Amino acid sequence: MEGHPIPRTVEEVFSDFRGRRAGLIKALSTDVQKFYHQCDPEKENLCLYGLPNETWEVNLPVEEVPPELPEPALGINFARDGMLEKDWISLVAVHSDSWLISVAFYFGARFGFGKNERKRLFQMINDLPTIFEVVTGNAKQSKDQSANHNSSRSKSSGAKVEASVYSILFSFPSQSSYLCWVLIFIYSFVSSCSLVILNLTLRLQRCPHHQKKTMRVRRKMTNKVQFVVRVEITMEEMSSGYAAMLVRNGSMENV
Repeated sequence: MEGHPIPRTVEEVFSDFRGRRAGLIKALSTDVQKFYHQCDPEKENLCLYGLPNETWEVNLPVEEVPPELPEPALGINFARDGMLEKDWISLVAVHSDSWLISVAFYFGARFGFGKNERKRLFQMINDLPTIFEVVTGNAKQSKDQSANHNSSRSKSSGAKVEASVYSILFSFPSQSSYLCWVLIFIYSFVSSCSLVILNLTLRLQRCPHHQKKTMRVRRKMTNKVQFVVRVEITMEEMSSGYAAMLVRNGSMENV
């Protein structure tokens, strides 16, 4: 099954990874009907192998223990008739992604890749979409990248504003360098204070105790306005100040 040169450098391992990945994508997309018929549930445990020359094959696992390379998911043919075809293909794609990673880092461990080499290998692999994303058409990765791009754009715009302020300050003549540093300090201090005040204001508005207190004060003010209006109306209709005092006390006796 294998008979290909063993990769020993980061570039060779990545080339091996890319060839196997292309073969697996071909099996799960363009050759999917051929792959589906080869995975007969009546046969023994079968595995899907991707080969470095961008081909694929469905075969039995190797007999040697432990194997020369990590083995793919075993028995993928048994679940074929118990699932929807697209769900079964997606499941095989997920296991194929896992197998590709294990093979690549098996070579890295076997030939003593250091921290920087492993990091570079993972970055090269991570720049490619996974088999699952290719097979299912999942656009989640592109959305994440666009969100990160928008976030970086907002950060860069804020940095440009701050840089423009500093460039204006540093454009003063060299004789006024002391004034320049004073203005820089004032600008930084005011910016920090405004952020702190804004944060405290938002927290105070979300405080339940503050909201209850505000509602209680408004309720008292409303009651007071209503009471005064009733007294004024009574005083307009009655000529006796004594009667108005009784109305204020809540009693209508002797009116």
